[in-house]
Amino acid sequence: MSLFCHRYTSTSNQYNSFSMKYLFFKPASKNILALFLAILCFSFSIKAQDGEKIFKQNCAVCHASHSDQMLTGPGLKGIFDRVPKPAEEWLTKWIINNQKVLKSGDAYANQIYNKYGKAQMSVFEGQINEKDVAAIIAFLKGPDPSAKTPLASAAGAGDTKASSNEDNKSIEPVFLVVAIIVFLAILMVAFRSVRASLQNTVNRSEGKSEVPQTTFWQEAKDWMSGHRRLMGVFVIIICFVGMKSCWDACFNIGVYYNWKTQKGYKPEQPIRFSHKLHAGDNEIACQYCHNSVEKSRRAGIPTVNICMNCHKGIQKGPQYGEKEIAKIYEAAGFDPKTTKYDPTKQNPIKWVKVHNLPDHVYFNHSQHVVVGKLDCAQCHGNLKEMTVAEQRAPLTMKWCIECHRKTEVAMKDNAYYDKLHKALKEKYANQYDVKFTVEKIGGLECGKCHY
Repeated sequence: MSLFCHRYTSTSNQYNSFSMKYLFFKPASKNILALFLAILCFSFSIKAQDGEKIFKQNCAVCHASHSDQMLTGPGLKGIFDRVPKPAEEWLTKWIINNQKVLKSGDAYANQIYNKYGKAQMSVFEGQINEKDVAAIIAFLKGPDPSAKTPLASAAGAGDTKASSNEDNKSIEPVFLVVAIIVFLAILMVAFRSVRASLQNTVNRSEGKSEVPQTTFWQEAKDWMSGHRRLMGVFVIIICFVGMKSCWDACFNIGVYYNWKTQKGYKPEQPIRFSHKLHAGDNEIACQYCHNSVEKSRRAGIPTVNICMNCHKGIQKGPQYGEKEIAKIYEAAGFDPKTTKYDPTKQNPIKWVKVHNLPDHVYFNHSQHVVVGKLDCAQCHGNLKEMTVAEQRAPLTMKWCIECHRKTEVAMKDNAYYDKLHKALKEKYANQYDVKFTVEKIGGLECGKCHY
């Protein structure tokens, strides 16, 4: 009996052990499968997002991604049904080096080459690889990013409205201080009246005469005459604060007295151009639009032709839809339906300059960007995070001088300073911890900025 029970118990334990393993393994296998599918879907989503960015940077100028609209090149809607099979493999070869595919005698490649007037497509070999092309293909197979759902459109409209309301609610600090002073003055007068009424009530109940009515200024005068030492301290403090404020204001002439050159200046532009979307999300280099920054003293205002390089194909934005891009078309005299220009309907865009310097100040962008190797954000702030461009730095003489005193000269691998670097090394031989700032090479001379 004991042997039977032992065998039965052993068998039961084995059965229970098997049952537990099966019960745990089956859900675990389901969880692993679900996790694998989730990772696969997430990876595909990331690949599609990367593909959208790569497509916008390299292909959107000439091709519409999810429509059959003809730009410089044909629209890519239904591209996977048109090209030879396997489509992904053929497209990969074509995108990376279309000239190589044409020279191989590919029938379809030569057919479309002749169909579109033998227009030369860019060769991207060395710029993008097969992994990048796979991301582009994933983006083209996915849904049209410009086709928003009603919910998304409503959310976008709400964001725009909220942003607009937020801009309208901004209050000037001076008005805020004045409002606080007026409010406190009203409270003081009200409390003074209440105090007098209560005192008179008490006096009447005790059979005393009422307190005579006096003005606020008479009471203040009486209080100051009884606290002369304290008033003397207040007067001395106010004088020193006033002198310090005047001294600081001398370093900011042209800032406080000219609203166009003050820190935080953020004018409304004729077109709602988002630096965050273009320079931040889409990673478009500043030099692409401000193309004279490396060759001239001025950064230059982008022409409408530069805008049309991309927006001839991109006709709908993620934030404002077609509304703001339509203003670009109006300025260029461009009809998006016929994709043709009418020079008689062109209107220049009247951009409002954000960063202004006085007329007697000389500033050269190319000298700072090319020779000094400064990043744009050092003076203009991180525009990659700004929806509306604004002045972040004071741009005063004091601010520039402090920068010249602290900034080291970028001499390493800089041909502009080769001769100077050699001379300075000989002059300061056997000395250590020498930092060659802009100040040490004449950066504080008056004639450098004023002429």
